[in-house]
Amino acid sequence: MKKLFVSISLLATTLLLVTGCKSAKLKNGEEKVVGFDGGKVTADTLYKSLKDKYGINVLIDLMDHELLDKEYKTTNEETTQINNQIAQIKQGYQDNEEGFNQAIKQYFGASNESELRDMLSLDYKRNEAVKDYVAKHIEDAEVEEYYNSKTIGKITARHILIKPETKDNMNEDEKKEAEEKAEKEARDIIKQLKDGKKFESLAKKYSDDAGTKKDGGKLEEFDNESDMDENFLEAAAKLEVGKYTEEPIKSQYGYHIILKEKEKDKPTLKKVKENIKKTLAEEKLQNSTTLQYEALNGYREEKGLKFSDSKLKKEYKKYMDRLINSVQNSGN
Repeated sequence: MKKLFVSISLLATTLLLVTGCKSAKLKNGEEKVVGFDGGKVTADTLYKSLKDKYGINVLIDLMDHELLDKEYKTTNEETTQINNQIAQIKQGYQDNEEGFNQAIKQYFGASNESELRDMLSLDYKRNEAVKDYVAKHIEDAEVEEYYNSKTIGKITARHILIKPETKDNMNEDEKKEAEEKAEKEARDIIKQLKDGKKFESLAKKYSDDAGTKKDGGKLEEFDNESDMDENFLEAAAKLEVGKYTEEPIKSQYGYHIILKEKEKDKPTLKKVKENIKKTLAEEKLQNSTTLQYEALNGYREEKGLKFSDSKLKKEYKKYMDRLINSVQNSGN
C-alpha cells in the first residue's frame, strides 16, 4: 500500500507542549505556554495554528496508531518485512549514513531510521486492517460461488516442462520462434506418450524443471490455495485421474504436459470459508484502486470514530474524498 499520511512527530511534540506540561492559567482560563514583556502565546492559540496547518494529516496518523497498535501487535513477519525494506533502501548508500538519512527525509519525510520504522510499521498495520475489513464484508453468496466453482481437493500430479529458449536481447520474431519450438517439442512428447512411453521416463529425459525432473516430474500436493500458475491449476483440475493433458498447457514458465495421479475430496465449505474470504479480499483489492482507502475509512467508522472538533471532521472528509478521487483519476 502507498504511504498515506505524514509523520506524527511534529504533532506529538506539540501535544506534549500543549497538554503535557504545566503552564500558568490566565484570568480567562486559557493556559499560557510562552510569555514575554507585553505579550503571550496561549495553548489555544498554538493548537489552532497547528491544527489549521498540519492538523488533519497528523491527526490521522495519531488516531490510526491508537486503533491499530492495540489490535495488531508487531509480529516477526512485520519486523522482517520492515528490516528488508530498510536494507533495500540502504543498499544504495552502503556506509553513507548521511546520504541514507537525506534520502529517507526526501522520499518519506522521516528524520531518522527510527521514525522511518514507525512509518513502515503503521503502513503494515494499515494493510492488515484493510485486508481484514474487506474480508469481513465479503458476502456469503460470493463465498459459496467461489467454493462451488474453484475449490478443489488436493491433487497429486506429475508434469513435464519445456521452457522456450528466449533471451532478453531477442527481437519479437526470435522470441516467437523460440516459443513455437518449445510448443512443438511438448507436442512431440505427447505423441510419445500416446505411443506408450512412460511419463516418468519422458520427464527424466526432457523436463526443464530441475526440481522435479529426477523424480519423474512428481509435484508436491496442490490445490486452488497453492501458489500455482492459473492455467496449470485449471488444466489439472479438469483432468480425470490417470489421464494426461493431450495439448500443451502454456504457463508463465513454458509448456507443460500434466499427468493427474490422484485427487482427494474437496474440503467442506465450513473448513475453507475464512481462507476463501481472504482470497476474495485480495482479489478485490488488486482490482480496485480506491478500495484500500475506502476500507480504512470504514474500519475507523466501525471503531466508533467521532470528531469533537467540527472543523477537523470536515477536513477529514475532504481529505479522504480528495485522496480517493486522486487515485481514481490516476487510474483512468
